[in-house]
Amino acid sequence: MPRFYRMLLSAILLLAAGVQANAAPLPPIRHVFIIMLENESAATTFGRHSPAPYLAHTLPKMGAYLRNYYATGHFSLDNYISLISGQGPNHVTQSDCQTFVDFTPDAKLDADGQAIGEGCVYPAGVKTIADQLSAAGLAWKSYAEDMGNDPARESATCGHPPVGAADPTQKATPKDQYATRHNPFMYFHSIIDTPACSTNAVNLAALETDLKSADTTPNLAFIVPNLCHDGHDGDGTGKRTCVNGEPGGLVSADAFLKQWVPAILASPAFRQDGLLIVTFDEAEIDIHPDAKDHGDASACCGEPHGPNITSDQTVFGVPDQGPGVIGPGGGRIGAVLISRYIPPGRISRTPYNHYSLLRTLEDVFGLPHLGYAARPGLKSLGADVFGRGR
Repeated sequence: MPRFYRMLLSAILLLAAGVQANAAPLPPIRHVFIIMLENESAATTFGRHSPAPYLAHTLPKMGAYLRNYYATGHFSLDNYISLISGQGPNHVTQSDCQTFVDFTPDAKLDADGQAIGEGCVYPAGVKTIADQLSAAGLAWKSYAEDMGNDPARESATCGHPPVGAADPTQKATPKDQYATRHNPFMYFHSIIDTPACSTNAVNLAALETDLKSADTTPNLAFIVPNLCHDGHDGDGTGKRTCVNGEPGGLVSADAFLKQWVPAILASPAFRQDGLLIVTFDEAEIDIHPDAKDHGDASACCGEPHGPNITSDQTVFGVPDQGPGVIGPGGGRIGAVLISRYIPPGRISRTPYNHYSLLRTLEDVFGLPHLGYAARPGLKSLGADVFGRGR
């Protein structure tokens, strides 16, 4: 073989080896636990003087820290929607669905799988990873703290306002700090119109029992702390506390993790083939005109603008400039992943976002990609995160 062709063949083989290394198959994960926290940038959460040392310093040593993990929008709800369905923001989800209003009836899907229109309760034809798991014979549950504490506000299972009604869970009460907008499965008719919703969307207290056996642990467990324990309310300094007097902010979020993460890590399902993910919905943002720092509305991964955002409309009185209201995305939030398949202390600098995570979960369970999780060029988490199996 002439020298030129030998060199060409060697280059092709090296390139193929590199591609194969970066696209390493995902490990045989069968149980995924997601804990979603609220409204902090990665610089604050994971900084040297973080108010959440357990999250910032202890947990990353046990697994991987995704330094460049980004949210997909502002404010809360659009991020949760993106993570479980691949649907981009619209003006109603960006404003956290103050009224539990139906999405545009008979909405059509565009080439990117996006429902065209606006609203927050999506028609039955718009699917989520929960629908996919059920169709594949796999189990899912959302575990929402405080759901049903006040039956006058919401049911103890499948808790959401009546369609068309104002959402009474937008603010916490001393008795009940559940927020529907942090429980994204409640925004899809494919879920809330079925009897299975009452079985699958339950109070957090059920998690303790379900963790006792791998057979009773769902394949996907989505854990929703209340408005204090997810860091949304209070500030952790004592200057502004939660309605029940707890400090709130990252201080209370860290305490929640200290309670629940060890229980998850010790469970039979996690020890067998589990993956724990701890991340946030969005980075902190302040859209007030006089704010000294408006916060982080940056994006990554070629995040699309989306078909349902137009600058002639406003979100909380601010002209809508993109998925992040004042920018293209939800800001850099970071994420921590722990699994027997992840080497302790790993740091990934690869950019990922909520759509990337949805795509990864679908790959883990052998499911098709929904919405923006299917966009060409979007990466699933890969060899930079997962490195070994034991």
